[in-house]
Amino acid sequence: MQYREFGKTGAKISTLGFGAMRLPSNEVNGKTVYDYDESIKMIHRAYELGVNYFDTAPYYCDGESESIMGKAIKGFRDKIYLSTKNPIEDASGVNWRKRLEKSLKNLDTDYIDFYHMWGISWDDYIQKIDVKDGPMEAALKAKRDGVIKHICFSFHDKPENLFKLIDTGNFETVLCQYNLLDRSNEAAIDHAESQGLGVVIMGPVGGGRLGAPSQTIANVLPGKINSSAEIALRFVISNPGVTTALSGMSSMKMVEENAKIASNSSPLTIDEIKQINASMEENKKMADLYCTGCNYCMPCPHEVNIPLNFQLMNYHRVYGITDYARGEYAQIGKVDWMKGKNAESCTDCGICEDLCPQKLEIRKQLKETASVLGE
Repeated sequence: MQYREFGKTGAKISTLGFGAMRLPSNEVNGKTVYDYDESIKMIHRAYELGVNYFDTAPYYCDGESESIMGKAIKGFRDKIYLSTKNPIEDASGVNWRKRLEKSLKNLDTDYIDFYHMWGISWDDYIQKIDVKDGPMEAALKAKRDGVIKHICFSFHDKPENLFKLIDTGNFETVLCQYNLLDRSNEAAIDHAESQGLGVVIMGPVGGGRLGAPSQTIANVLPGKINSSAEIALRFVISNPGVTTALSGMSSMKMVEENAKIASNSSPLTIDEIKQINASMEENKKMADLYCTGCNYCMPCPHEVNIPLNFQLMNYHRVYGITDYARGEYAQIGKVDWMKGKNAESCTDCGICEDLCPQKLEIRKQLKETASVLGE
């Protein structure tokens, strides 16, 4: 396993982090039951393979992830770095501390190494976090008390707001999305590194979905890569601004494969990265034939997020990663960073087509999207 300096925190962490949001489960009488034994075995195996950064959150796995993680790391708590998150539900520092105490209890630990303001936006920071008697004051006190070691944040807002949060000077690490298909945070990642923040990447292989076989992605570096998962993960960790790639792993096989890839001490070369970027740019041009994401069709009077629906359809149509596209499609309207409604909510009104500068057959494409990506 490779290790990197985590910003200015003094920690040195593995280039692969274990994400505990997709732990194995089974359906029993229509109810999801999480497999504690297999999950713990996976966490132990990741540790054996050199992973020392483990990430969870209060609501992962129907609220069971923290408890599973706490049980799993009992034998080596002082040898790993533990990360979890605090949902900023209000501007109260007192309530923020209550949520922290609950996580400490769930994890059965006295301290959390990297504690995140969870999925915050710039508006959250201004209105709820950096306010009198608010979460930031509570976090600074918790750090003085030794209950948390480092104040961090995770992010799903617009890239320009990531710069603003970095520049507050109040955070030591950032957790954000970055992968082959979404490089919108690339410049902000460089900025974070220049300001001494550690950078953790979520979704480097889309929770494993980007690892599904795709001839389009495999052809990016023909003959040099064994799988789509390998190129996706190596692309992320080849970025010098990235400290670790956090993979939400749901099987022992995924743990073994990701650890093997992250242990490769030969990063992609500059020429290989240029080749990847050029190939992905060509694919983007093909995707733009279906939708450029200009947003002139928005807002839809029926709240259909047209550009997002078409972006996911292009993941299927252009890149051949249909499982990933379907998984993301199912999340539209269910998570804060995927607002609006999916294609099935289209009423065929046609207003969007009058506004589209490319004169796309939007209604027809939405029907196709619903048919391919919907249940």
